[in-house]
Parts: sequence; C-alpha cells; structure tokens
Amino acid sequence: MVKTRKADERSLYRRTTLRNGLRVVTERLPSVRSVSIGVWIDVGSRNEVPQENGLSHFLEHMVFKGTRRRSAKQIASSLESIGGGLNGFTSREHTCFTARILDQHLEEAVDVLADICCNATLTNTNVQKERLVISEEIKESLDTPSDHIHDLFAATFWGDHPLGRPIMGSPDNILSLTRKNLLAFRKQNYRSTRVVVAASGSVSHEKLVRLVRRSFEFAGGSSNSLSAPRRSEPRAISIKSNSNSQAHFCLGYPGVKYSDREKPAILILNSYLGGGMSSVLFQKIREERGLAYSVYTYHDFFRDCGIFGAYIGTDKDHLRLAYDVIQKEFKKVKTRKIPSATIDRTKEQIKGQVTLSLESTMARMNRLARLELLTQDFTTLSESFQEIEQVTPSDILEVANQVFDDDEMAMAVLGPVDEAIFDGVR
Repeated sequence: MVKTRKADERSLYRRTTLRNGLRVVTERLPSVRSVSIGVWIDVGSRNEVPQENGLSHFLEHMVFKGTRRRSAKQIASSLESIGGGLNGFTSREHTCFTARILDQHLEEAVDVLADICCNATLTNTNVQKERLVISEEIKESLDTPSDHIHDLFAATFWGDHPLGRPIMGSPDNILSLTRKNLLAFRKQNYRSTRVVVAASGSVSHEKLVRLVRRSFEFAGGSSNSLSAPRRSEPRAISIKSNSNSQAHFCLGYPGVKYSDREKPAILILNSYLGGGMSSVLFQKIREERGLAYSVYTYHDFFRDCGIFGAYIGTDKDHLRLAYDVIQKEFKKVKTRKIPSATIDRTKEQIKGQVTLSLESTMARMNRLARLELLTQDFTTLSESFQEIEQVTPSDILEVANQVFDDDEMAMAVLGPVDEAIFDGVR
C-alpha cells in the first residue's frame, strides 16, 4: 500500500508498507542533488534489562566492523570513496544507521546499509576490540561533566527504570557483554515490523522501495513491548561531589509525549525560557548577572512521556543563586500570562529555526522517520506551523502549571558542591 501527499510547495511525501511490515517513507526534494537515508530500528537502551544495558549501542558499533561481504575498512570507504558518508547513533528509543550520498549513488548506499544491518558477522575478535573502544568512549563522557550530568540526571529522575540508565552502559557491563548477547539481542529486536527506512532529497520512492525489498532481510514478527514510564520517587535530588572547578546542574519535571496536543505550547514555553540568547534565563543568568556561560532549557519527547529540563554550568558559589533565578522564572509563567507580543516573537523564532534546519536533507529525513515511528503519520511543515500559531497565552499558562509541579521535580548536581547548598529545597 502506497500513501502519497504533498509535503509542502516543493516536496512530496510517500509511504509504503512492505508485506513483511517494513515501512519505507520518503520526501522528494527535486531542488537538491543529495539523498539522506536512514535505517531506523525501533529499539534503544529503553528496551534493555539491567544486565543488557549498553547492548543497543554496542550493536550499533559492531555492525560497522565487518560483514560477510565487507571488512571494516571496506565499510568505512564504501561511501566516502564516492563523496558520501556513513554513520550511526543510538538513543533511548531508537537505533539508526544513516548515509548521505549524491542521488546517482542511491543503490550503493542501500546496498551498504542493508549489508551492515542484516549481514554483520559480529566476530569474537571484533567484539573484544570494540569493548575497549566503547570503554574509552564511556571514559570520555565521564570526563566531560557537561555530558555526564545528563546521565546523572536521568538516573535521578527515572530511578531504576530503563530510561534512567546510560545509553552506552557502564564500563563493567560493557566488558561482560559477549557475542552471544549481541546475536540474541539482534535476533530479538531487529525485526521487519520495527524497521523504518526513511529518505529525503532527490530520491525516487519507487526505486527506493524496489532496492529495499531486494536488499533487506529481517525476521518477521514483533519483539517485547516497552515497560511503561515509571519513577521510583516522584521527587528526587542527587549531588555528586568532585574536585572540578565548575558545578553542573540539571533540573527537570515530567513533560509531555511526542504526540500530545500540548507539544506546540511546550515548544514555545521552552524557547521563551531557555531556547537561545534572547531567552529569559540566558538574559537573567548570563547577561544581567554574569553567573554562567552555558544555560538553557530543553524538552525530551518520548513515545509515551517526556521531560522538561534546565541545565546550567556555573561556579559553586553561584549555583544556589542561579537555581533561585530559574525557579523564580518557572513560577512566573505559572502565575501570569506571557504577553501575546512576546509569544508571537517566540513563534516566529521557532518557525525560522525549524525552516532553516530543514534546509538539510538529513534533518528532513530525521523528522520524517520520527513522525513515522512515534505517530505513525506525517505532518506537513505548514500543519506544524499552524498548530504553533494556534497556541494562546492561556495555553502556555495551562501547560506551565501542568509541567512545573514541585512535587514531581528532580535535580542532579555534579561538582565541588556541598549538599547543604540546597537546604530548604528538599
């Protein structure tokens, strides 16, 4: 079955579901020469039990280390030699393998992606070597406090739920994982009904469907369902002291899921509070008081939940004041409506940022795949902008009161901080 609709004035969206359940979605952009293509597997660290933590990411690494047809070096040079690129990433809910090539090389890109996804050998020798590589990657993250704080915050917010575990796993866990574990995890999760092949750019939908049908071989059926989002504690604070020169801080609340009707309002609220140099927190904390270099808010959308968070990196002596400023601004948006003129400017900021980002075929491909995986539907850019335009000051006030519930707050601190700094907050 093929579904077709006009995506905007210069692109065409099409969707085909193969007999085995694998989905192919494309957005044709005739004005470009490039194609960005991604093979999205609907599995990530959230699907792992504790002893498997890090397996999704480990497997993502391993498929690049050799197949029945190609060595690791041949995989690395396969698309680079024709001016393209090959990559992969793992998130809490998805694993993705991407390629960007000129349109004339679509067949080569599909062949390489299918080879690594379906034919990776996962040899014991490569497993042993890649354990060391991933261990170094984990150490690098642990030595980068602005990265590590987000893992600490996830663990604080979610407790022992899979969403609270680090995507890369722990060093001890990685060293204990075996080829047998990788093979079993792939067999269980790399199934046709959980695969979306998405492409954006100068791409023929019919040609891509033919290539995917010919090249990809995944087992049928489905795998285990996800555990429902659940927190061990509704409110949690954790402080990890060290001798670093700066304190890194994350604060967060339960947000909304990707498909919720409140999503446009959340996007506006996030942009207003901490979405750039003109945002309230950037101006109050950095420009007016000079308390920090980095300060921002963000919202993580998952298929059935979300997190609204704030991050700051600051001197330990400034942390409590910065926290108080953040809380003051959060309370403001709960008690008074943001002026319509300010919301209108924020809407234009969001629409401009989204439009500029979608000049990239890779960004368009990512959006296309996420919509398919998380909503099983497609939303045009004009439809998304219409939803943003319809948000009112009352909507923002309502969603702020829904999100900023102090009884649901979680905080994590990494740095030379004494726990007494947050006396009165617990």
